[in-house]
Amino acid sequence: MSLFTGTADYYRQFRPGIPEEVATILDQATVAASPRRLLDVGAGTGLVAEALLHHFDDIIAIDNDPGMLAVAEKALRPQLPEGSSLSLVESTAEEFKPPAGWQADLVTICRAFHWLDQATVLELLDDQVADDGAVAIFGDNSFWVANSPWKQSVRNVIKDFLGEERRAGSGTFNHHNRPYSEIMEESPFNQVEEVRVPVHREWTTESILGYLYSTTFAAPHLFGDRLEAFETEVLAALAQHNSKDHFTEENEFLIRIGRRQPR
Repeated sequence: MSLFTGTADYYRQFRPGIPEEVATILDQATVAASPRRLLDVGAGTGLVAEALLHHFDDIIAIDNDPGMLAVAEKALRPQLPEGSSLSLVESTAEEFKPPAGWQADLVTICRAFHWLDQATVLELLDDQVADDGAVAIFGDNSFWVANSPWKQSVRNVIKDFLGEERRAGSGTFNHHNRPYSEIMEESPFNQVEEVRVPVHREWTTESILGYLYSTTFAAPHLFGDRLEAFETEVLAALAQHNSKDHFTEENEFLIRIGRRQPR
């Protein structure tokens, strides 16, 4: 069973997408080329590929969850510009092999690096990225570690139902203590630039529950026959913070762009 089993539809509908400013930074991270090639690792339902669909004309998006890829196919294929290529590949990052001679101008890994064998993947990408290409590892702050009062209350409800440890499907989440930039600096892509992009979001109880059901720590199947009780408790917790069903969030995307040393 995939860590994200049963979450794909929630992920597509309720996960915040990639802000335009972040897409612009990614677009500018690598030189123009023809064809211009993007490798999106841990593609999920295609949020990154969608944001960059008009900036790259040859895109390979990989994920090991077939349900996620099916949702991505349905969402992205109708939007694909004429003359562009999109391949959705069921594979882990560690096992992926691009077509012969194919090298990416940009690799994107969004909200997924913590699931990977990080050093191994970065070493493998050395053969999969063009000489002047870049690797971008980025994401926003997880709901689980956010410190706003309403999020803390919801997190406490999750803990009441599923235990104190953050879940990751049937197991628990393996926390990573080393900064990603430090890991990148030990890889072939050791020239690392960091960019932060602040984001403001508006939430409702519906979108909050939908977001939670898109995660590995609160996927619907984890609650079994207590799912309805969980929803009731979340609604009660949120009502203590805002009676008008309106919740705000200040977050940010931290983008780490790694390049090789000039040769």
